[in-house]
Amino acid sequence: MTSGMTSPNSPLAAASAAAAPSLGGRDAATHAARLQHDRMANAIRALAMDAVEQAKSGHPGLPMGAADIATVLFTQFLKFDPADPAWPDRDRFVLSAGHGSMLIYSLLHLLGYEQMTLDQLKRFRQLGSLTPGHPENFVTPGLETTTGPLGQGLGNAVGMALAERMLAAQFGDDLVDHRTYVLASDGDLMEGLSHEAIALAGHLKLAKLTVLFDDNGISIDGPLSLADSVDQVKRFEAAGWAASRIDGHDPDAIHRAIELTKTSDRPTLIACKTTICFGAPKKAGTSKAHGEPLGAEELAGAKQALGLAGAAFEVPREAVATWRAAGARGRTARTEWQQRLAAKPAAIRAEFTRRIAGTRPPGIAEAVAALKAKHAAEPPTVATRKASEMTLEVLTEAVPELILGSADLTPSNNTRTKNLSVIAPGSYGGRYIHYGIREHGMAAAMNGIALHGGFVPAGATFLVFTDYARPAMRLAALIGLPVIYVMTHDSIGLGEDGPTHQPVEHLAALRAIPNMRLFRPADAIETAECWQLALERTDGPTVLALTRQNLAAVRKDASKDAGLNRCAEGAYELVAADGAAEVTLFATGSEVEIAVGAQALLKQRGIAARVVSVPSLELFLAQGEEKRRAVIGSAKVKIAVEAAVRQGWDAVIGADGAFVGMSTFGASAPYKELYKHFGITPEKVVEAALAKLGKAKV
Repeated sequence: MTSGMTSPNSPLAAASAAAAPSLGGRDAATHAARLQHDRMANAIRALAMDAVEQAKSGHPGLPMGAADIATVLFTQFLKFDPADPAWPDRDRFVLSAGHGSMLIYSLLHLLGYEQMTLDQLKRFRQLGSLTPGHPENFVTPGLETTTGPLGQGLGNAVGMALAERMLAAQFGDDLVDHRTYVLASDGDLMEGLSHEAIALAGHLKLAKLTVLFDDNGISIDGPLSLADSVDQVKRFEAAGWAASRIDGHDPDAIHRAIELTKTSDRPTLIACKTTICFGAPKKAGTSKAHGEPLGAEELAGAKQALGLAGAAFEVPREAVATWRAAGARGRTARTEWQQRLAAKPAAIRAEFTRRIAGTRPPGIAEAVAALKAKHAAEPPTVATRKASEMTLEVLTEAVPELILGSADLTPSNNTRTKNLSVIAPGSYGGRYIHYGIREHGMAAAMNGIALHGGFVPAGATFLVFTDYARPAMRLAALIGLPVIYVMTHDSIGLGEDGPTHQPVEHLAALRAIPNMRLFRPADAIETAECWQLALERTDGPTVLALTRQNLAAVRKDASKDAGLNRCAEGAYELVAADGAAEVTLFATGSEVEIAVGAQALLKQRGIAARVVSVPSLELFLAQGEEKRRAVIGSAKVKIAVEAAVRQGWDAVIGADGAFVGMSTFGASAPYKELYKHFGITPEKVVEAALAKLGKAKV
């Protein structure tokens, strides 16, 4: 084969026709293979150009530049079946460079994914289409994840590759034996997340992970050299990867490089030198191809250079036929895998199928009820991070797919229970992951683990460091992934570490993310209930905000009905008033104890008050109006108590309600002194109530 693509400045078809008669034997076969490859790659280019042009929006450069890489990967290596996009043992392909979405949409259409019709390509970036501006796996069958924010796909892929190894360790290589491939741009590799992701993958020796780097040297601002001079090959090698450079337009070189990954004992980076917008007469190799249509003149010139004579969205029949044949190639592998699954003992088959489907095992509610009954009989005074550990001792036995981990704060987060062994390089049978000081990498990998299937990932750090993980957490909410974040040290109650570590605005910030569910339990019983709700949820992520400081037990009714989960509606009356309530006190987490103390002081003054625990503000606000009214009640005065900022609480207490909490950053001191210093005490709650009632302090 030739060392590079046919020149974009000369018509491919004419050049091939002229050369063919002089070739014979092996040379003729080689030339024919190259001609077939070029036809297939140019089919991707044609569809990508036309879709972006019709939408008057999009990124044609990457699909045109990476078409050769994708053609070799999908036709010669990738294991998949368009007839069953969710086949569990398929290889995973992640387009981390999601701005080049027309690459994957073109591939899905050409390979024969039923729903990716030509009409869908024509509706690129239009409302309600299967071809949104950036890939969304919850919209488009055949996509593995949702990408666009750079680096996220790479982080997801690390989680997918790890999940494959963990699932294989539990169920065997005859059921789980697939690879994960990533197409990444220079932007993906410049994002800080990439450092965390590749370091984790290199450490864990995820040898079945391959990153194909579309090394075109161009960003939106212009040449990459304006802002970056990193040698990515050396960088990946330093992180424990195998790495090489190839010509990204040479199908032979691409094939050889991917073939070598099969024998590597490390993850692999293949830096594929490409020309962005390959084939375009003027925009090829420039930033003009990065985020705008080619325009009619440039489009026509590109098609002429590539030997594409058809009308818009018209692809040569022979190219389509070859692509469809490639799409059908995986059917045999899938049916053979299904036969292997069917031959397994019924118990193994049922468990594997349950795990992949994301169905929770029976017994979660019963295990939590038994734990609550124990706590009711002997009420513990513990931090909710410790209560979480006590709950996990039970739930890790009841839920074998629950995978725990921490960003280097295991002793502080209390996430490793006695029955969990550690996942280590080459040893993937454990259920605990040391993510290192990589909060963002942890959250992105957790998304990948959940996307892969077979596990429920839960990862931990301090609540203040959700800032580091937020982009991946937001995507978990967008996609609807059932991942769990154990975020401890949730307020000024962490004490001496001071305002850098005290999260005053983070509860509000997390509550602002659509589909994110946040729980802030008040004691051990609420912690158990919140863990149950987090595990039972399958349509989105959950944050458990937990204390460092010890809390007294506030739930006194659990022994009556341990099977009732009172946290399930987000808020409930914890302590009723004696008679008609003049004041309702709403509180979360560590401040529920303060509200209970204030209620007792108000009672001494002859003022009837009730206490409502609000373990999940957003879950409560999602309830129907009738339920909300019943819990909020009709008391004249409504006061919210939370060691955080007020934002979000007006939906419960109204704009004229009182708030006892934070309006500044915290300070460094023992936590009890801090609560007094910032006025978050029962006495200050009483003062706020008296002021609202128009009664003088005594």
